[in-house]
Amino acid sequence: MLTYIKAFSYALLVAYALTPLVRILAIRVGALDKPVERSVHTEPKPYLGGIAIYLAFSIAAIAFIGWQMPLVRGVVLGGGLIVIFGAIDDFLHLSAKVKLLGQILAALLLVVTYGVRVDFLTNPFGGMFYLHDWAIPLSVFWVVAVVNVVNLADGLDGLAAGISSIASLTLLFVGMFQESPLPILLMTAALAGAALGFLPHNFNPAKIFMGDAGAMFLGYALAAVSIQGTLKSATGLALGIPVLALGLPIFDTAFAIVRRTGNGRKFYEADRGHLHHRLMQLGLSHRDTVLVMYAVSAWLGVSAVAISEMSFFPALVVMLAVSLAMVVAARRVGVLDFGAKRHHVSH
Repeated sequence: MLTYIKAFSYALLVAYALTPLVRILAIRVGALDKPVERSVHTEPKPYLGGIAIYLAFSIAAIAFIGWQMPLVRGVVLGGGLIVIFGAIDDFLHLSAKVKLLGQILAALLLVVTYGVRVDFLTNPFGGMFYLHDWAIPLSVFWVVAVVNVVNLADGLDGLAAGISSIASLTLLFVGMFQESPLPILLMTAALAGAALGFLPHNFNPAKIFMGDAGAMFLGYALAAVSIQGTLKSATGLALGIPVLALGLPIFDTAFAIVRRTGNGRKFYEADRGHLHHRLMQLGLSHRDTVLVMYAVSAWLGVSAVAISEMSFFPALVVMLAVSLAMVVAARRVGVLDFGAKRHHVSH
Protein backbone atom coordinates (compact mmCIF):
# COMPACT_ATOMS: atom_id res chain seq x y z
CA MET A 1 0.00 0.00 0.00
CA LEU A 2 2.82 2.42 0.85
CA THR A 3 4.33 1.94 -2.62
CA TYR A 4 1.03 2.83 -4.30
CA ILE A 5 0.72 5.93 -2.14
CA LYS A 6 4.27 6.99 -3.08
CA ALA A 7 3.61 6.58 -6.82
CA PHE A 8 0.30 8.42 -6.49
CA SER A 9 1.82 11.28 -4.46
CA TYR A 10 4.86 11.59 -6.73
CA ALA A 11 2.71 11.96 -9.86
CA LEU A 12 0.33 14.34 -8.07
CA LEU A 13 3.13 16.68 -6.95
CA VAL A 14 4.83 16.66 -10.35
CA ALA A 15 1.56 17.45 -12.14
CA TYR A 16 0.72 20.18 -9.65
CA ALA A 17 4.17 21.77 -10.07
CA LEU A 18 4.38 21.45 -13.86
CA THR A 19 0.91 22.76 -14.72
CA PRO A 20 1.67 26.48 -14.03
CA LEU A 21 4.79 26.19 -16.19
CA VAL A 22 2.78 24.64 -19.02
CA ARG A 23 0.22 27.43 -18.60
CA ILE A 24 2.93 30.05 -19.12
CA LEU A 25 4.14 28.18 -22.20
CA ALA A 26 0.60 27.94 -23.61
CA ILE A 27 0.06 31.69 -23.21
CA ARG A 28 3.40 32.51 -24.86
CA VAL A 29 2.73 30.33 -27.91
CA GLY A 30 -0.87 31.55 -28.19
CA ALA A 31 -2.50 28.26 -27.26
CA LEU A 32 -5.75 29.84 -26.10
CA ASP A 33 -9.20 28.28 -26.27
CA LYS A 34 -11.50 31.05 -27.47
CA PRO A 35 -15.21 30.72 -26.63
CA VAL A 36 -17.56 29.47 -29.34
CA GLU A 37 -21.32 28.93 -29.33
CA ARG A 38 -21.08 25.56 -27.57
CA SER A 39 -18.55 26.77 -25.00
CA VAL A 40 -19.39 27.19 -21.33
CA HIS A 41 -16.41 29.49 -20.66
CA THR A 42 -16.75 33.13 -21.70
CA GLU A 43 -13.13 34.26 -22.07
CA PRO A 44 -10.02 32.75 -23.71
CA LYS A 45 -8.26 30.12 -21.61
CA PRO A 46 -4.82 28.55 -22.14
CA TYR A 47 -4.89 24.88 -22.90
CA LEU A 48 -2.21 22.17 -23.42
CA GLY A 49 -2.51 21.26 -19.72
CA GLY A 50 -2.54 17.66 -20.86
CA ILE A 51 1.22 17.93 -21.36
CA ALA A 52 1.65 18.32 -17.58
CA ILE A 53 -0.59 15.27 -16.96
CA TYR A 54 1.35 13.19 -19.48
CA LEU A 55 4.77 14.20 -18.13
CA ALA A 56 3.76 13.64 -14.50
CA PHE A 57 2.42 10.18 -15.28
CA SER A 58 5.41 9.22 -17.43
CA ILE A 59 8.00 10.41 -14.90
CA ALA A 60 6.25 8.57 -12.06
CA ALA A 61 5.77 5.36 -14.08
CA ILE A 62 9.43 5.24 -15.14
CA ALA A 63 10.64 6.14 -11.64
CA PHE A 64 8.62 3.47 -9.86
CA ILE A 65 8.43 0.69 -12.47
CA GLY A 66 11.27 1.25 -14.90
CA TRP A 67 11.54 1.48 -18.66
CA GLN A 68 11.89 -2.23 -19.35
CA MET A 69 8.23 -3.16 -18.89
CA PRO A 70 6.39 -3.20 -22.26
CA LEU A 71 3.28 -1.64 -20.71
CA VAL A 72 5.28 1.35 -19.52
CA ARG A 73 6.95 1.83 -22.89
CA GLY A 74 3.65 1.36 -24.69
CA VAL A 75 1.73 3.91 -22.64
CA VAL A 76 4.57 6.44 -22.53
CA LEU A 77 5.41 6.26 -26.25
CA GLY A 78 1.86 5.69 -27.48
CA GLY A 79 0.61 8.28 -25.02
CA GLY A 80 3.21 10.72 -26.33
CA LEU A 81 1.95 10.12 -29.86
CA ILE A 82 -1.65 10.75 -28.88
CA VAL A 83 -0.66 13.87 -26.93
CA ILE A 84 1.05 15.19 -30.08
CA PHE A 85 -2.05 14.48 -32.18
CA GLY A 86 -4.22 16.09 -29.53
CA ALA A 87 -2.04 19.20 -29.35
CA ILE A 88 -2.07 19.53 -33.15
CA ASP A 89 -5.85 19.17 -33.10
CA ASP A 90 -6.11 21.85 -30.42
CA PHE A 91 -4.16 24.21 -32.70
CA LEU A 92 -5.42 23.26 -36.15
CA HIS A 93 -8.80 21.59 -35.49
CA LEU A 94 -8.15 18.42 -37.44
CA SER A 95 -10.97 16.68 -39.23
CA ALA A 96 -12.68 13.81 -37.44
CA LYS A 97 -11.14 11.30 -39.88
CA VAL A 98 -7.59 12.54 -39.31
CA LYS A 99 -8.07 12.57 -35.54
CA LEU A 100 -9.46 9.02 -35.65
CA LEU A 101 -6.49 7.90 -37.74
CA GLY A 102 -4.10 9.30 -35.13
CA GLN A 103 -5.98 7.50 -32.36
CA ILE A 104 -5.86 4.21 -34.27
CA LEU A 105 -2.11 4.57 -34.89
CA ALA A 106 -1.48 5.20 -31.19
CA ALA A 107 -3.69 2.23 -30.29
CA LEU A 108 -1.86 -0.04 -32.74
CA LEU A 109 1.48 0.98 -31.23
CA LEU A 110 0.22 -0.09 -27.80
CA VAL A 111 -1.60 -3.25 -28.91
CA VAL A 112 0.65 -4.63 -31.64
CA THR A 113 4.13 -3.35 -30.83
CA TYR A 114 3.95 -3.73 -27.05
CA GLY A 115 1.38 -6.52 -26.77
CA VAL A 116 -1.07 -4.67 -24.53
CA ARG A 117 -4.23 -6.46 -25.61
CA VAL A 118 -7.13 -8.56 -24.42
CA ASP A 119 -6.41 -12.17 -25.40
CA PHE A 120 -9.30 -13.71 -23.48
CA LEU A 121 -12.40 -12.91 -21.47
CA THR A 122 -13.67 -14.87 -18.50
CA ASN A 123 -16.37 -17.41 -19.33
CA PRO A 124 -19.01 -17.13 -16.56
CA PHE A 125 -19.74 -20.84 -16.96
CA GLY A 126 -16.11 -21.81 -16.49
CA GLY A 127 -12.83 -21.31 -18.30
CA MET A 128 -12.03 -18.55 -20.74
CA PHE A 129 -13.16 -17.21 -24.10
CA TYR A 130 -10.00 -16.88 -26.20
CA LEU A 131 -10.28 -14.13 -28.79
CA HIS A 132 -7.56 -15.39 -31.16
CA ASP A 133 -7.68 -13.29 -34.37
CA TRP A 134 -10.14 -10.89 -32.75
CA ALA A 135 -7.72 -9.91 -29.96
CA ILE A 136 -6.00 -7.10 -31.85
CA PRO A 137 -9.03 -5.43 -33.50
CA LEU A 138 -11.14 -5.62 -30.31
CA SER A 139 -8.28 -4.25 -28.20
CA VAL A 140 -7.74 -1.37 -30.67
CA PHE A 141 -11.48 -0.69 -30.63
CA TRP A 142 -11.47 -0.56 -26.82
CA VAL A 143 -8.55 1.88 -26.71
CA VAL A 144 -10.05 4.19 -29.36
CA ALA A 145 -13.50 4.03 -27.72
CA VAL A 146 -12.20 4.96 -24.26
CA VAL A 147 -10.06 7.75 -25.75
CA ASN A 148 -13.16 9.27 -27.32
CA VAL A 149 -15.58 8.91 -24.40
CA VAL A 150 -13.12 10.62 -22.05
CA ASN A 151 -12.46 13.33 -24.64
CA LEU A 152 -16.20 13.95 -24.98
CA ALA A 153 -16.46 14.28 -21.18
CA ASP A 154 -14.13 17.29 -21.22
CA GLY A 155 -16.96 19.81 -21.31
CA LEU A 156 -16.71 21.67 -17.99
CA ASP A 157 -13.88 22.88 -15.77
CA GLY A 158 -12.47 19.95 -13.86
CA LEU A 159 -14.90 17.39 -15.27
CA ALA A 160 -12.62 15.10 -17.31
CA ALA A 161 -9.80 15.30 -14.75
CA GLY A 162 -12.15 14.50 -11.87
CA ILE A 163 -13.93 11.65 -13.65
CA SER A 164 -10.60 10.16 -14.77
CA SER A 165 -9.28 10.38 -11.19
CA ILE A 166 -12.34 8.54 -9.88
CA ALA A 167 -12.08 5.92 -12.62
CA SER A 168 -8.36 5.41 -11.95
CA LEU A 169 -8.92 5.04 -8.21
CA THR A 170 -11.76 2.59 -8.89
CA LEU A 171 -9.50 0.43 -11.06
CA LEU A 172 -6.77 0.70 -8.43
CA PHE A 173 -9.03 -0.52 -5.62
CA VAL A 174 -10.37 -3.37 -7.75
CA GLY A 175 -6.82 -4.34 -8.70
CA MET A 176 -5.72 -4.31 -5.06
CA PHE A 177 -8.63 -6.54 -4.04
CA GLN A 178 -7.87 -8.93 -6.89
CA GLU A 179 -4.10 -8.84 -6.26
CA SER A 180 -3.24 -7.61 -9.74
CA PRO A 181 0.47 -7.41 -10.68
CA LEU A 182 2.31 -4.62 -8.85
CA PRO A 183 3.37 -2.70 -12.01
CA ILE A 184 -0.28 -2.41 -13.13
CA LEU A 185 -1.28 -1.04 -9.73
CA LEU A 186 1.61 1.41 -9.69
CA MET A 187 0.71 2.72 -13.14
CA THR A 188 -2.93 3.12 -12.13
CA ALA A 189 -1.91 4.96 -8.97
CA ALA A 190 0.38 7.24 -11.00
CA LEU A 191 -2.44 7.99 -13.43
CA ALA A 192 -4.81 8.91 -10.60
CA GLY A 193 -2.15 11.14 -9.07
CA ALA A 194 -1.37 12.91 -12.34
CA ALA A 195 -5.04 13.70 -12.98
CA LEU A 196 -5.62 14.88 -9.41
CA GLY A 197 -2.48 17.00 -9.42
CA PHE A 198 -3.79 18.85 -12.46
CA LEU A 199 -7.31 19.28 -11.03
CA PRO A 200 -6.67 22.25 -8.66
CA HIS A 201 -5.56 24.32 -11.67
CA ASN A 202 -8.49 23.11 -13.78
CA PHE A 203 -11.39 23.25 -11.32
CA ASN A 204 -13.87 26.07 -11.82
CA PRO A 205 -12.87 28.76 -12.48
CA ALA A 206 -10.17 27.00 -14.50
CA LYS A 207 -6.78 28.62 -14.98
CA ILE A 208 -5.91 26.15 -17.75
CA PHE A 209 -7.64 23.48 -19.86
CA MET A 210 -6.17 20.05 -20.57
CA GLY A 211 -7.26 20.22 -24.22
CA ASP A 212 -7.68 17.21 -26.48
CA ALA A 213 -4.06 16.31 -25.69
CA GLY A 214 -4.90 15.70 -22.04
CA ALA A 215 -8.35 14.17 -22.41
CA MET A 216 -7.22 11.72 -25.09
CA PHE A 217 -4.14 10.75 -23.08
CA LEU A 218 -6.23 10.06 -19.98
CA GLY A 219 -8.53 7.86 -22.03
CA TYR A 220 -5.57 6.10 -23.63
CA ALA A 221 -3.89 5.35 -20.30
CA LEU A 222 -7.16 4.24 -18.68
CA ALA A 223 -7.79 1.86 -21.58
CA ALA A 224 -4.29 0.42 -21.25
CA VAL A 225 -4.36 -0.22 -17.50
CA SER A 226 -7.85 -1.72 -17.73
CA ILE A 227 -6.70 -4.11 -20.46
CA GLN A 228 -3.77 -5.34 -18.39
CA GLY A 229 -5.72 -5.32 -15.13
CA THR A 230 -9.47 -5.75 -14.73
CA LEU A 231 -10.22 -7.10 -18.23
CA LYS A 232 -7.85 -10.00 -17.54
CA SER A 233 -9.28 -10.77 -14.11
CA ALA A 234 -11.15 -13.94 -13.23
CA THR A 235 -14.24 -11.98 -12.20
CA GLY A 236 -17.47 -13.33 -13.65
CA LEU A 237 -18.31 -10.04 -15.37
CA ALA A 238 -14.80 -8.68 -15.92
CA LEU A 239 -15.84 -6.40 -18.78
CA GLY A 240 -18.37 -4.70 -16.51
CA ILE A 241 -15.69 -3.32 -14.16
CA PRO A 242 -14.00 -0.80 -16.52
CA VAL A 243 -17.35 -0.06 -18.15
CA LEU A 244 -18.78 1.01 -14.79
CA ALA A 245 -15.55 2.70 -13.70
CA LEU A 246 -15.86 4.88 -16.83
CA GLY A 247 -19.63 4.67 -16.70
CA LEU A 248 -20.52 8.36 -16.77
CA PRO A 249 -18.75 9.27 -20.03
CA ILE A 250 -19.73 5.90 -21.56
CA PHE A 251 -23.42 6.34 -20.75
CA ASP A 252 -23.37 10.00 -21.78
CA THR A 253 -21.81 9.10 -25.14
CA ALA A 254 -24.28 6.25 -25.69
CA PHE A 255 -27.21 8.53 -24.84
CA ALA A 256 -25.85 11.18 -27.22
CA ILE A 257 -25.73 8.66 -30.08
CA VAL A 258 -29.30 7.50 -29.37
CA ARG A 259 -30.55 11.07 -28.96
CA ARG A 260 -28.99 12.38 -32.16
CA THR A 261 -30.04 9.47 -34.34
CA GLY A 262 -33.51 9.58 -32.78
CA ASN A 263 -33.72 13.25 -33.77
CA GLY A 264 -32.70 12.46 -37.35
CA ARG A 265 -29.15 13.80 -37.08
CA LYS A 266 -25.74 12.25 -37.57
CA PHE A 267 -24.54 10.54 -34.38
CA TYR A 268 -21.31 12.54 -34.32
CA GLU A 269 -23.03 15.91 -34.81
CA ALA A 270 -22.40 18.15 -31.78
CA ASP A 271 -25.30 19.40 -29.67
CA ARG A 272 -26.06 20.82 -26.23
CA GLY A 273 -27.86 17.76 -24.93
CA HIS A 274 -25.04 16.21 -22.88
CA LEU A 275 -25.64 15.63 -19.19
CA HIS A 276 -23.63 18.67 -18.09
CA HIS A 277 -25.51 20.89 -20.54
CA ARG A 278 -28.88 19.66 -19.29
CA LEU A 279 -28.00 20.01 -15.61
CA MET A 280 -26.93 23.61 -16.17
CA GLN A 281 -30.08 24.30 -18.19
CA LEU A 282 -32.06 23.00 -15.20
CA GLY A 283 -30.47 25.70 -13.04
CA LEU A 284 -27.38 24.13 -11.48
CA SER A 285 -24.26 26.25 -11.30
CA HIS A 286 -21.07 25.28 -13.09
CA ARG A 287 -19.50 23.93 -9.90
CA ASP A 288 -22.64 22.17 -8.69
CA THR A 289 -23.01 20.45 -12.05
CA VAL A 290 -19.45 19.13 -11.85
CA LEU A 291 -19.93 17.99 -8.25
CA VAL A 292 -23.14 16.14 -9.16
CA MET A 293 -21.30 14.39 -11.96
CA TYR A 294 -18.45 13.51 -9.59
CA ALA A 295 -21.04 11.95 -7.26
CA VAL A 296 -22.54 9.90 -10.09
CA SER A 297 -19.05 8.76 -11.14
CA ALA A 298 -18.27 7.76 -7.56
CA TRP A 299 -21.52 5.78 -7.33
CA LEU A 300 -20.66 3.98 -10.57
CA GLY A 301 -17.15 3.36 -9.23
CA VAL A 302 -18.53 1.79 -6.05
CA SER A 303 -20.76 -0.39 -8.24
CA ALA A 304 -17.69 -1.49 -10.21
CA VAL A 305 -15.87 -2.45 -7.01
CA ALA A 306 -18.96 -4.34 -5.84
CA ILE A 307 -19.35 -6.46 -8.99
CA SER A 308 -15.64 -7.32 -8.88
CA GLU A 309 -16.42 -9.43 -5.82
CA MET A 310 -19.53 -11.09 -7.30
CA SER A 311 -20.15 -14.11 -9.47
CA PHE A 312 -21.57 -13.61 -12.94
CA PHE A 313 -25.33 -13.55 -12.37
CA PRO A 314 -25.41 -11.23 -9.32
CA ALA A 315 -22.96 -8.94 -11.13
CA LEU A 316 -25.18 -8.97 -14.22
CA VAL A 317 -28.21 -8.01 -12.10
CA VAL A 318 -26.26 -5.08 -10.64
CA MET A 319 -25.12 -3.99 -14.13
CA LEU A 320 -28.68 -4.09 -15.45
CA ALA A 321 -30.03 -2.23 -12.41
CA VAL A 322 -27.38 0.49 -12.74
CA SER A 323 -28.03 0.80 -16.48
CA LEU A 324 -31.77 1.11 -15.91
CA ALA A 325 -31.21 3.77 -13.24
CA MET A 326 -29.01 5.74 -15.65
CA VAL A 327 -31.63 5.54 -18.40
CA VAL A 328 -34.39 6.71 -16.05
CA ALA A 329 -32.21 9.59 -14.80
CA ALA A 330 -31.30 10.54 -18.38
CA ARG A 331 -34.99 10.69 -19.31
CA ARG A 332 -35.76 12.81 -16.23
CA VAL A 333 -33.13 15.48 -16.96
CA GLY A 334 -33.71 15.51 -20.71
CA VAL A 335 -30.55 13.81 -21.94
CA LEU A 336 -32.77 11.43 -23.92
CA ASP A 337 -35.07 14.17 -25.18
CA PHE A 338 -36.11 13.12 -28.67
CA GLY A 339 -37.76 16.46 -29.27
CA ALA A 340 -34.56 18.35 -28.46
CA LYS A 341 -33.79 19.76 -31.91
CA ARG A 342 -33.71 23.18 -30.33
CA HIS A 343 -30.54 22.08 -28.47
CA HIS A 344 -28.64 21.48 -31.71
CA VAL A 345 -25.56 23.55 -32.30
CA SER A 346 -23.07 22.74 -35.07
CA HIS A 347 -19.31 22.80 -34.68
